[in-house]
Amino acid sequence: MQAPDLLAALSGGRPVSGARLADAAGVTRAAIWKQVEALRARGVPVESHGSAGYCLPWPVEMLDVDSIVAALAPAVRDRLGALEVFWELDSTSSELLRRGNAMPDLGIVLAETQTAGRGRRGRTWLSPPGLNLYLSCLKRFEAGMAGLGGLSLAVGVIVMRALEALGIRGAGLKWPNDVLADGGKLAGILVEVSGEYQGPCAAVIGIGLNLRLTPALRDQAGQPVADLAGLCGGEPPSRNRVAAALVESLVEGLAAFERDGFGGFVDDYDRHDILRDRSLSISGAQGDLRGIGAGVDARGALCLRLDDGSMRRIDSAEVTVRRA
Repeated sequence: MQAPDLLAALSGGRPVSGARLADAAGVTRAAIWKQVEALRARGVPVESHGSAGYCLPWPVEMLDVDSIVAALAPAVRDRLGALEVFWELDSTSSELLRRGNAMPDLGIVLAETQTAGRGRRGRTWLSPPGLNLYLSCLKRFEAGMAGLGGLSLAVGVIVMRALEALGIRGAGLKWPNDVLADGGKLAGILVEVSGEYQGPCAAVIGIGLNLRLTPALRDQAGQPVADLAGLCGGEPPSRNRVAAALVESLVEGLAAFERDGFGGFVDDYDRHDILRDRSLSISGAQGDLRGIGAGVDARGALCLRLDDGSMRRIDSAEVTVRRA
């Protein structure tokens, strides 16, 4: 019995004895214990209940392509290039980058777990199996890289639209592309673009969304984090339902971005902007600046109102919310 099979066997959230697991798999109980330890090492909180066996603290829904596709609107299904689910990848974005032209436009891959999940600026994205969502989408554009200003911000809006479609409130957007809730990171976005400046290009859009985080994972994160369970009274929507909402929002939103650019997302971004009217400290190529957040412009730059009333536009920086 391998780790994916064990997680599936424990997915009901009820204790299953080691002997039963061993008999079903035709292996020794020692082999089952080894796979339990492998899941624990990846961040899955497998509990031991003596003679009752092993269990998870709550049921886990494994990702399933058919369930995700069935939840999509017919028009979205027609436009979707591909949808694949893997047990393990180094990262979903790396997989799409390797596939290159072999992957169709609007091809999407998900993984139950990642061994080298990537965030912005080389940071690691923790990716335990069965708990959260790790998804990447390939989108090709004919207009070229010059027309992709604000894409990562638009993807933030796309994530917020998916959450709203699920009836989830309480999240917001922190420029340039973090989704926060209760001061912690709920979702991360990484956009990697390749191709011609004025010609055909492609974007690989990676999204990590936290559904459930254990105390141990919160400690490992090294920064404030949040999950959908916290926004939903302890019980997040099913993983396949959340995956379908993200896929649908991506397919529809990327078509709108291709047509209208970031200008078509500015109003929605403004509605979710948690930095507007906040005291901000900016550290970047323009040096250290302080001012009041004044939203974003039509190309996705952060607008900062300085103490003298002048406006600065920031294209890339680390942003800190400063206490007034």
